[in-house]
Amino acid sequence: MIADQPDPNEPRQSGQILSFRLRRRVGRQPLRHPAPVPDDANVVGDLSGYEDEDRNINYRHRMLMNVIAVLVVSLLIGAGVWIADIIAAMQKAQDCVLQGRQNCAPIQLPVKK
Repeated sequence: MIADQPDPNEPRQSGQILSFRLRRRVGRQPLRHPAPVPDDANVVGDLSGYEDEDRNINYRHRMLMNVIAVLVVSLLIGAGVWIADIIAAMQKAQDCVLQGRQNCAPIQLPVKK
């Protein structure tokens, strides 16, 4: 271990190459390549067992769930935009106050007709 430490009397070099050696654990099996897959294993079997499921789909319920999902997502997007707008307005007011300005709050004047 002492031989690995740099000598303080030697000038420092700008770069140094380190060699890393692969360590092996005791009792660990070497990695093996997976067994080759025969070509006929990619053939799809009989799918007639799954055909009956298409007849039992309730499309009315499915469409209702899709509409509810669209409404929920729209509500979440709207809430996110609203929160972002509120945060931007608060940040603008804070920046104005932190710069030492006065009259940072907007004043609503009544509209004369």
